[in-house]
Amino acid sequence: MHVQLNQLARYRRDGLSRGITSICSAHPIVLRAALRHGRRNDSTVLIEATCNQVNHRGGYTGMKPADFAELVTKIAREEGCPSEQVVLGGDHLGPNPWRDQPAAEAMAEAESMIAAYVAAGFRKIHLDASMGCAGEPSALDDETTVERATRLAIVAEATARDAGGQAPVYIIGTEVPPPGGADHALASVEPTAPDAARRTIEVHRRAFESKGLAAAFERVIGLVVQPGVEFGNRNVVLYDRHQAVNLIRVLDQEPGLVFEAHSTDYQGGPRLAELVADGFAILKVGPELTFVLREALYGLDLIASDLLPDYGERPLYTALERLMQDKPGDWTRHYDGSAAEQRMLRHYSLSDRIRYYWAMPEARAAVDRLIDALSGRAVPRPLFSQHLPGAIEFAGEPLDPMAVMVSYIERTMAPYWRACHAD
Repeated sequence: MHVQLNQLARYRRDGLSRGITSICSAHPIVLRAALRHGRRNDSTVLIEATCNQVNHRGGYTGMKPADFAELVTKIAREEGCPSEQVVLGGDHLGPNPWRDQPAAEAMAEAESMIAAYVAAGFRKIHLDASMGCAGEPSALDDETTVERATRLAIVAEATARDAGGQAPVYIIGTEVPPPGGADHALASVEPTAPDAARRTIEVHRRAFESKGLAAAFERVIGLVVQPGVEFGNRNVVLYDRHQAVNLIRVLDQEPGLVFEAHSTDYQGGPRLAELVADGFAILKVGPELTFVLREALYGLDLIASDLLPDYGERPLYTALERLMQDKPGDWTRHYDGSAAEQRMLRHYSLSDRIRYYWAMPEARAAVDRLIDALSGRAVPRPLFSQHLPGAIEFAGEPLDPMAVMVSYIERTMAPYWRACHAD
């Protein structure tokens, strides 16, 4: 089923419980799993990059938008996933990576970034200029936010005209959970107030029209809101549709829009299905996918330790622990507690900040050694049962470790696919 982004609102109007999963990861194995899953299910694959992850300066992945697009295209070709099934999106596109600079300079960078995204073929664009820059409040008022968002939309529209192809569709709104999850345990999360959602839509509509962007506003397909879902380092706040009833009614007054839900990781199949049925038609997931990738890698690490006398005692785990201790910048502000608790979180937090380390040379070398050690080996069923029970079907045959990792991620994607195709 090729779900069309610009048809999501129509599906809802027609009474169809249909949505799309947004894969928010730059990890090549996650991308491979998503594209393989899309090919097997003949479904649209929406892959998104964030402004910090990928931008015209390289982002923390070292990739510019064109590099990321090329990576996705390469893997799609290898997996036999047709290009017409793949949609690229840009998330939180705005001045956030440069917010320590004055607003004029940060916005100039944001304009260059959004031009690079659209020129590279990204056609789902989340406009997010809500954060303050140097000398400004951390969160801006609606008028300033929207004025800056329209500036970015003007750049996106001009770039798309020059590049040709489909015009962009837009996501507006910024009320989202903290990227990667919260740092503390949460008991509940309040959904977005309906009046706030209505105001966000209206101020964007007026601003777009005042700048001659009425046609572009017709391509605003969704609004980012907080449906009342979140995950922290240790726990998950599950969706309670009864708390979101009044927010959901906003869509009855805006029949051309759906809601985009961030941080739907770990919600599970029934809650995901409720979210889509209630109008949260775009489900964004990221850390959960690299979390299960880490599960598969650590399980294989334990299997190799038990199976191969010359492999060592959990060398992959040991290498990642050493790497995170040597370079603590991506976790130290997010993990609290005793030394033992921090060690546990470094490896097993639901926020999965270990994902920032897999691209580093030390981690890549340890993963390559693990794959080389197990490739072609016949692993007895009892070892899979002990260390990786979700992969028992791979027992007894020459092993392809990559297939194990991809299968773990695909299994996690399956409830999202079912939730988005419940009708």
